[in-house]
Amino acid sequence: MQPERCSNGYSKSSFARSSTDKTEGCTIKAIVNGRVIVGNRIVEESVVLFDKTIVAVDPSVNLDKIECIDAKGAYVSAGFIDLHIHGSGGADVMDATPEALKTISDTVLQTGTTAFLATTMTMAQEAIDNTVDNVREHRASLSGAQIVGVHLEGPFINPKKQGAQDAHFVQEPDYAAIEKHMDIVKMITLAPEMEGSERFIKKIRECYDDVVLSIGHSDADYDMAVRSFHWGISHATHLFNAMPPLHHRSPGIVGAVFAEEEVTCDVIADLVHLHPAILKSVWRQKGEKMMLITDAMRAGCMKNGEYSLGGQRVFVDNGRATLENGTLAGSVLKMNEAVANMVRHTGMSLPQAVAAVTQIPAKKLKLNKGVLAEGYDADIVIFDEDFSIITAIVAGKVQYQRSE
Repeated sequence: MQPERCSNGYSKSSFARSSTDKTEGCTIKAIVNGRVIVGNRIVEESVVLFDKTIVAVDPSVNLDKIECIDAKGAYVSAGFIDLHIHGSGGADVMDATPEALKTISDTVLQTGTTAFLATTMTMAQEAIDNTVDNVREHRASLSGAQIVGVHLEGPFINPKKQGAQDAHFVQEPDYAAIEKHMDIVKMITLAPEMEGSERFIKKIRECYDDVVLSIGHSDADYDMAVRSFHWGISHATHLFNAMPPLHHRSPGIVGAVFAEEEVTCDVIADLVHLHPAILKSVWRQKGEKMMLITDAMRAGCMKNGEYSLGGQRVFVDNGRATLENGTLAGSVLKMNEAVANMVRHTGMSLPQAVAAVTQIPAKKLKLNKGVLAEGYDADIVIFDEDFSIITAIVAGKVQYQRSE
């Protein structure tokens, strides 16, 4: 599916911009013959015209002398956004090397992810500092999926709900520990019941309106969760996992998220962390407040075997990643598989499932991404009926092409 010169069959429009115009060296291109996912619709016979941003989505664009990518009937959507990913391709964000970031960035393109939050673990403060510094220094040099910020998953969690996090490194919420990183931090997962959380949450909310505060790895009850929403938490990390179960007399965090209309959440749709019936229930309850994440670790897109996460041994077999004691340790989920699972097992339409990895997370993070509409970043994926990624475009450039 290589670009080719295209001047066939499409009527001229009032589109006045020359096909040879460039935006910072990026020539205007067009995707033709695709089934374009726009909002809740799948639009056929529409052309996606783009340079570094989307120029137009229109069936009547003049394509004379424009480079065309023939989608050959495949689906075309905005690029996927992963709010929560630790690693892939054998690399982990906490490796704190430019090579690790490049490996992750290049690897996740084949899953449709064109932007992500580099997610840390609960480890020594020095390790977290080195990791965030590495992301800040090297993310601009990546040619694959873009790192749009850092997600601090801990260390401000409850050791009772540590999951695969190392409880030895849990800290009380401390603004001073992360203040120097707030230029790049876009999301923080924390347990609001821990000492000092109220003060911390209110400080972040007062100073950083664009940072998402998320309840997770928490043992909070319903009342505590609701209070934390009033303080400034607006999201829940991997709902149901690493938190108390939903009970009809003790609804806990899940019940609070369901009850509070404006609180968003994300889920790991790998059919391991959550039963399909639960995935369907979350979607029915939260609708456009639900997002999909992978929570993938370094074994993502790799073979079964032994890996590591946060300094702990992880064993991967048949789609499950577990610590030695059997605790789930992140996932090996691919983002295109998450979309497929929601369509196949919950009754979500394809546009609804795609929205959960594009426009909904983009809106949450206040990104100019996630929508195929004029002016939005030209992060685009083309995928087939089996949800296999054919092409991934980042900032108007083809950065991944499936080999035929």
